[in-house]
Amino acid sequence: MEELDRTATARLRQSGQRYTDSRAQLVHLLSTSDRPLTIPEILNERTGMPQSSVYRNLAVLEDAGLVQRVASSDDWARFELAEDLTEHHHHQICTKCGEVRDFTLPHHLETSLDDCLSSVATATGFTLQHHRLDLVGLCESCTS
Repeated sequence: MEELDRTATARLRQSGQRYTDSRAQLVHLLSTSDRPLTIPEILNERTGMPQSSVYRNLAVLEDAGLVQRVASSDDWARFELAEDLTEHHHHQICTKCGEVRDFTLPHHLETSLDDCLSSVATATGFTLQHHRLDLVGLCESCTS
């Protein structure tokens, strides 16, 4: 957690911001979550933080490259730590309930996917920096 706090402090300082207690609470909450969280879920976990403060601080953290927004199929954006602060992963997005779950591919499959995507990028003159993969469908709860 100390290294994460140092990184957050440095990135926020680069964008002219401070690593306040509220921002640290959000970073710590997202770092311990096993999935991206909605604003209501964040508020439920951090009951003392006003909704406007959560929105404002998430925007600052996103601008500083500490947090990324994950789009889903419902009305709520979800937030998670930026991938370079965690591990490379992908998302399963339910089109019925909007739930977003993280998943990782085995190394050999991730390597194959990288190779395929690099080939597509090269063939079209595109410079690939990284990729994101979202599986869109129905979660187990919505198919039962």
